[in-house]
Amino acid sequence: MEVKILSADGTETGRTHTLSDKIFGVEPNDHAIYLDVKQYLANQRQGTHKSKERAEVARSTRKLKRQKGTGGARAGSLKSPLMKGGGRVFGPRPRDYGFKLNKKVKNLARISAFSYKAKDNQITIVEALNCDTTSTKNFIERLKKLNLNETKTLVILSTIDRNAYLSSRNLAKCKVTTLSEINIFDIMNAKQLLFVESSIKELENKA
Repeated sequence: MEVKILSADGTETGRTHTLSDKIFGVEPNDHAIYLDVKQYLANQRQGTHKSKERAEVARSTRKLKRQKGTGGARAGSLKSPLMKGGGRVFGPRPRDYGFKLNKKVKNLARISAFSYKAKDNQITIVEALNCDTTSTKNFIERLKKLNLNETKTLVILSTIDRNAYLSSRNLAKCKVTTLSEINIFDIMNAKQLLFVESSIKELENKA
């Protein structure tokens, strides 16, 4: 599959790039994508939730009423979960929600996601972004020239570009990342992948 290479101002350069079948032409594996997204979301959870159980509640330990003769149930502690302000039964405790996923499964998930994007014509390649200064306004203008200003876009660079990152971090529909930091959730969440020419070549060389 061939994709046209555009210039930073959105015009065609007359050149094309042939996408590698090893990355953009495999049969997608939905279950691998599901597992990788599940792991990513699980790793985002802080797991700091905590509630006090009856042993941790600070309340009086006096016996509330006599054991017999009241006609009601026995009551021996204000810390009981049955009492208002008492401890919680089997409340949440701090824990780590992360789980292990084999590298081969994660790699299959990523190339499956890329293959979906290629199949749906959701890949754009630009020569360079040319972000010489930090300016959100100028960055939006670049996206408009590429017809991506109204589309949820993931910009994939080969190396960190501080100007591009700072210019785009306030945009709700755009995220700038690098090949080393890319994750399955961002790929699947984006409606369009914007590769810089150098980044897509580096991606295919590592395959």
